Amino acid sequence: MAGEPQADCLFCKIVAGEVPATIVRETETTVAFRDINPQAPTHILVIPKVHYANARELAEAEPAIAGDVLREAGVIAAEEKVDTTGYRIVFNTGPGAGQTIFHAHAHLLGGCDLQRLV
Repeated sequence: MAGEPQADCLFCKIVAGEVPATIVRETETTVAFRDINPQAPTHILVIPKVHYANARELAEAEPAIAGDVLREAGVIAAEEKVDTTGYRIVFNTGPGAGQTIFHAHAHLLGGCDLQRLV
């Protein structure tokens, strides 16, 4: 059921503490951790603790939590000191956009010239 943890979801397992991750920040509604295959010097995933397959489903069902994900990305950008040089927040939605884990998540990218990353 949407919003409920999924037994086969890697990110749900990270939220539950069943799979290790390098957690950089956690709130009541979100968890943020370093990407294991970083595409920039700062590459952190910010995920909602509730399970929705993608950003659209999250925004439709839980707009406040979608806002929490965006807010936390900004807070983390400041903590990582990429807020003054520039950062990118990306939501990949669907396999054609590169989404490989179907649990809504934002990629926070920074620490380099992001114009090279399209």
